[in-house]
Parts: sequence; C-alpha cells; structure tokens
Amino acid sequence: MIRHDVALALLGLGAAAVLLGCFALVALPGPFVRLHATALASSLGLPLLALAVAVDTGPGRGAVKLLLIGALVAVSGPVTTMAIGKALREQRPPHRPAAREAARREPSGRGTAGRTGRPGGES
Repeated sequence: MIRHDVALALLGLGAAAVLLGCFALVALPGPFVRLHATALASSLGLPLLALAVAVDTGPGRGAVKLLLIGALVAVSGPVTTMAIGKALREQRPPHRPAAREAARREPSGRGTAGRTGRPGGES
C-alpha cells in the first residue's frame, strides 16, 4: 500500500513537471527561453514518471528497465537541449545593439584605442 502511495506521489510530481513545461513552452517568448521549458519536461518530468511506474511495478526486471530508461532520458535531455540551442544560435544572425552600430559609424579617436594602444591613437 505504501509503495502505491509513493508511486502516486511521484506520478503527480512528474505529470506536474511535464504540464508546467508544456504551459511554459506556449507562454514564453523566443526560442532560447522556450528551451528551458523543454529541459524541465525532459530532465525532471519524464524521469519522475518512469520512477513512478518502476516503483509501482515492484522489484524485478521491468523496474530495472524503467529505471534505465528514466536515467537515459535524464542524461540525454540536457545534451539534446544544448544541441538545439547551438543549432538555433548558428542559424540566427549575430545580435548587435544599436549603440554599438552607432559607435562604429562615429569618427575614430572617440574612446577607441589607436595603433599604439593609447586613447586617440597618439604615438
């Protein structure tokens, strides 16, 4: 009976983590911020669900297989998130704030170092 209660608690926590990740995926702006939501579901939600089913199954080969699946997902989730983030970063053009662009258009000598490394380019 206690094992069943523990399994229900783990199932509730895992389902809550997955649902929170789903709602955050819809609500958060931008692809990089949305990656945090997918990381929550894959690194916490699914391993908790696998642990809940393993606890409810009881000792045996089935529980070991479920624990291995949960561990594999917990380890591979962050790696997948980083790979997606890297692909997104390479796909997007570099971000340059307007102040940097304005500073590039100004004549040299204003706050920039010359060839000697001194302000204003003095020799």
